Amino acid sequence: MTVTAFRPRPEPAEVARVTATAAELLEVLWGRASTAPASASQLRVLLILEHHEGINLRTLADSLASTPPSTSRLCDRLEAAGFVRRVMSPADRREVRLHLSGRGRAFLADLRTRRESTLETVLELMPAAQRTALLEGLEAFCDAAAAQIHDEAEGPGSRTA
Repeated sequence: MTVTAFRPRPEPAEVARVTATAAELLEVLWGRASTAPASASQLRVLLILEHHEGINLRTLADSLASTPPSTSRLCDRLEAAGFVRRVMSPADRREVRLHLSGRGRAFLADLRTRRESTLETVLELMPAAQRTALLEGLEAFCDAAAAQIHDEAEGPGSRTA
């Protein structure tokens, strides 16, 4: 029996602290790889659009906790860079739908490739058993986070017991 078999179950607060530290370290590692020509806030828009293709400006502004005019200016710059396309809604011509362009998708794919390469370098330093445990833990975390995001998007009372 290993020593870890006697380790008490970690409390969520302890795991949250370590996870936050890991996220900060990732920011430092990934900060070495430029996100140019997109700023951090523009990158966030691209990631939101990737997961919510065709959302309107107001929904995007709400997701960013920003105002529609500020979000519109952000999208103006992304459209000028060729990362975003604006399309009139077929249902309401006053509504504009936002779509990630092919160039925007290529930018995100390239950024992910560079970030994954950085991660691989770090992960190679870990023993295989710890990489396996990390993978299992991160998969469970992603599932839980996605469920929470989905539940929040559905609104209060959407979850059934």
